[in-house]
Amino acid sequence: MKNNVVLVGMPGAGKSTVGIVLAKLLGYRFLDSDLVIQEAEGRLLKDIIEQEGITRFIEIEEKINAEIRAEHTVIATGGSVVYGKKAMENMRSLGRVVYIKLSYKEICSRVGNVKQRGIVLAKGQTFRELYDERILLYEHYADLVIDAEKMTVEETAMGIKELLK
Repeated sequence: MKNNVVLVGMPGAGKSTVGIVLAKLLGYRFLDSDLVIQEAEGRLLKDIIEQEGITRFIEIEEKINAEIRAEHTVIATGGSVVYGKKAMENMRSLGRVVYIKLSYKEICSRVGNVKQRGIVLAKGQTFRELYDERILLYEHYADLVIDAEKMTVEETAMGIKELLK
C-alpha cells in the first residue's frame, strides 16, 4: 500500500496546491486531509480549534489521519499532523513522506492571518517558536525533503516527482 505520496510542512508551504499539480503529474488522486477533517466534523478547522481547544483538535486530527486509506494518491496533510504519532505511523505506512521545506521568512509572507488559517498555536507561543518546533518533526518523519524556497508550484511538484524516482 506504499504507493502514495504524503506531503508535510508548515501552513503556507503549498502542500495542497503542490499536491494537486503533483497528482496530475503522477496520474494519482488527490486528498487534502484538512478537508477530510472538516467534512467529518461538519465545521471549519478554525472553528474546531476555537470551540474544542488545541488538545482536542490534535486528538481529532490524529484519529482521522490514522484512519485514512488510499491507493495511488497524493495526500496533503495539515501542518500539525506531525503531533499525532498514530497519524504519522499511518501516513508512513501509506507512502513516502515528503517535507516541503521553506524558510521562516517565506512561510510568514505566505501565511497572512494566523487565526484565520486555523493554525494550531499554543497560548503564549509565537509563530517562530511553532516553526522551530515543527521543522524538527517534519525532518524526523520525512523520507524525502524538497527545499522549495525559490521554486514555483510547478517546479516544486516536478522536483518532488524527480525525488520519488
